[in-house]
Amino acid sequence: MLDPVVHAQLAAILPPEALLTAAEDTKPYECDGLTLFREVPVAVVLPETEAQVVAILKACHVARLPVVARGAGTSLSGGSTPDRNGIVLSLAKFRRIIAIDALARTAVVQPGVRNLAISEAAAAWGLYYAPDPSSQIACSIGGNVAENAGGVHCLKYGLTVHNVRRVRGVLITGDVVEFGGDALDSAGYDLLALINGSEGLLAVITEITVKLTPKPLLAQVALAAFADVEAAGAAVGAIIGAGIIPAGLEMMDQAATRAVEQFVHANYPLDAAAVLLVESDGTPEEVAAEMAEIRRVLTASGATEIRVSKDEPQRLLYWSGRKAAFPAMGRLSPDYYCIDGTIPRKALPRVLRAIAAWSEEFGLPCANVFHAGDGNLHPLILFDANIPGQSEKTMEFGDRILELCIEVGGTITGEHGVGLEKLNGMCAQFEAAELERFHGVKAAFDPMGLLNPGKAIPLLQRCAEMGRMHVHHGALPHPDLPRF
Repeated sequence: MLDPVVHAQLAAILPPEALLTAAEDTKPYECDGLTLFREVPVAVVLPETEAQVVAILKACHVARLPVVARGAGTSLSGGSTPDRNGIVLSLAKFRRIIAIDALARTAVVQPGVRNLAISEAAAAWGLYYAPDPSSQIACSIGGNVAENAGGVHCLKYGLTVHNVRRVRGVLITGDVVEFGGDALDSAGYDLLALINGSEGLLAVITEITVKLTPKPLLAQVALAAFADVEAAGAAVGAIIGAGIIPAGLEMMDQAATRAVEQFVHANYPLDAAAVLLVESDGTPEEVAAEMAEIRRVLTASGATEIRVSKDEPQRLLYWSGRKAAFPAMGRLSPDYYCIDGTIPRKALPRVLRAIAAWSEEFGLPCANVFHAGDGNLHPLILFDANIPGQSEKTMEFGDRILELCIEVGGTITGEHGVGLEKLNGMCAQFEAAELERFHGVKAAFDPMGLLNPGKAIPLLQRCAEMGRMHVHHGALPHPDLPRF
């Protein structure tokens, strides 16, 4: 229950409809896209102005009330799961595109603006926003910054961090801060890079300046079928090894393509064990030359069939299947768990073999969909949470995949963040000294640990109990640090 004093303070800041405390109003905020974790907050606030955000955070800071910022709620790592003793600060009403500067190729937007809406607004100037997560029709740009989201075109055009010029936000104390600026570089530490991927632990974002990219004159995608998943994985390395940096390089195995075909009818070859989508963009001359080289490499790598999009509708149709992979899985199973890990491209065949073996061991189907060009895996484990034990088996399966990612020289996340989901993986990935530094950065911005507590950085005790963290002389290092 919300403290009456804090309730009165928030009620003085917000209109009645923007302060939700009834169970039927707070229940819809209990989880994000990862439904394995659920908590109901004591209240949800929906401010419309930065001044309201400042006042809310000041009140929560004084009351030591935890705050979880939330955008569209499409996070797949439990990053916006509420704190049961705190409030959710929704930025859903921050939906303004403030300005587009076609000359500077930038757009100033509020955090609640949908990713795709930026490109739609910039289209009149022949510009677009390059990072394109599969959830771009729904996900908000503030959440993209918080998780450093990628997308199918991040191989050539970069992640969110490479496409953001400035971030304005509010600290838990109510102080307004800015990271980055209009210049390409700035003095001091690169705090702009720090805020990207910070998962709401450091500040509440209220405004973002993004970089816009000119639309290419032409884009074509090659769809290549393979009779063997490992051969498709090896072809990915061959393409990059040939000096080609495609605009997009994606892979789906047969389980994924068959599910997608039933959903969007993208005309994928259903007899193929795996499919690669390889896109080239630029001038017509550049695309023709690059596509010829792509065809050569794919053929040499054992592709059984290669189709090249003949026009824009066909290109979009091929991509629609890849972008609809997640919802397509929802048609096959009551629940699915999307893993997010990154590996060196050369390790693709080994990792795919292991995933197939574990799928048999656990008796859980697993479809593979991933940004093959940068080694960002998204295995989709299908399960039924209503069957006793399946949720636990699913999490164990997922943990094994992430541990293998670390083993082959990769990392436990590529674009979904850590959230609640991968706290154990953080213990496996980092040593005690590294985790101490992470806690130190968090404490520099939020000494009391009120912003999105319990996420991204594991408790020091947690890692020690798992046997994956060094303990100094029988005591945890820095006992004075908050236990987030």
